[in-house]
Amino acid sequence: MIEVEHLSKIYGSTSAITDVTFSVEPGEILGLLGPNGAGKTTTMRILAGYLPATGGTLKIAGYDIHENSLAVRQNIGYLPETPPLYSEMTIEGFLHFVARIKGVSAGDRPEKVQAAMQRCNLQDKGKVIIRKLSKGYKQRVGIAQAIVHDPPAIILDEPTVGLDPRQIIDVRNLIKSLAGTHTIILSTHILPEVSMTCNRVAIINRGKVVATNTPENLMTQLTGGAGYELEITGEVALAKQVLKNVAGVILVESMPTTDHNRTHLRVISQPETEPGKDIAAALIHRGFGLYQMRRVNATLEDVFLQLTTEEKNLPLEADTVTTEGEAA
Repeated sequence: MIEVEHLSKIYGSTSAITDVTFSVEPGEILGLLGPNGAGKTTTMRILAGYLPATGGTLKIAGYDIHENSLAVRQNIGYLPETPPLYSEMTIEGFLHFVARIKGVSAGDRPEKVQAAMQRCNLQDKGKVIIRKLSKGYKQRVGIAQAIVHDPPAIILDEPTVGLDPRQIIDVRNLIKSLAGTHTIILSTHILPEVSMTCNRVAIINRGKVVATNTPENLMTQLTGGAGYELEITGEVALAKQVLKNVAGVILVESMPTTDHNRTHLRVISQPETEPGKDIAAALIHRGFGLYQMRRVNATLEDVFLQLTTEEKNLPLEADTVTTEGEAA
């Protein structure tokens, strides 16, 4: 349904994205993850047809963006991070307006508008002026305008940003309900959202896709070693350096704590390694107090940090873990 091959975007002498390649199958939800400045927004804007690529190809529903950009845009619904709403219009009036400019015929508009409102649970709000809506409802209207012309592909940029927990759950359930009949790409920095919403994940860092797979497979393949949570006393920066020098350790990060006298650290090792004894020995040998050490399971956050933290000892800096788990 969506095929992206070797996309690049260059601004002057700066390369925003380089050789971005991935695909999304019909009915699938793909989460696009990456730190700030990694190239997520540039990629999303190219996918939505709002920004031309410098190189590479993009096909949506079989249409090539270079050969038939109008057909590509007609097959896409796009929700930018800030929903493009007219605050003084009613929900129903706004959706009729959007349907018209997206080419829905006059005879089909009432049915399409009602269908979009029904799917977004807005059927009882049609006469409400948009400026009177909560942020959560405005986000629903934003999604409704993206699907009012019933496109096969939907691009959602940070769809839950700024929402409270209840609103996040509502929008998450809405997105999941759209899968199957639509192919969806969403970008987000909220990692739990990806695990709960997306079938697959593409992680982008420094303008390149560094991994694509299901969340479960990424956690198994990239953090298949051991995970440890430590409670220590001593100088934090030195402790991190000591731990990074332990054979097999690939990630060390601080964890939040209310105990100001002790430091909590999380350590992840390479797959098929168990450096627990070496970790404890290294800390004790250097004079750190080790008050607690426990084995933990890896999370998607560990995968994200492993692939986007600029440390020389992190693996897979340029390789891509594919759906089948082979380096591409």
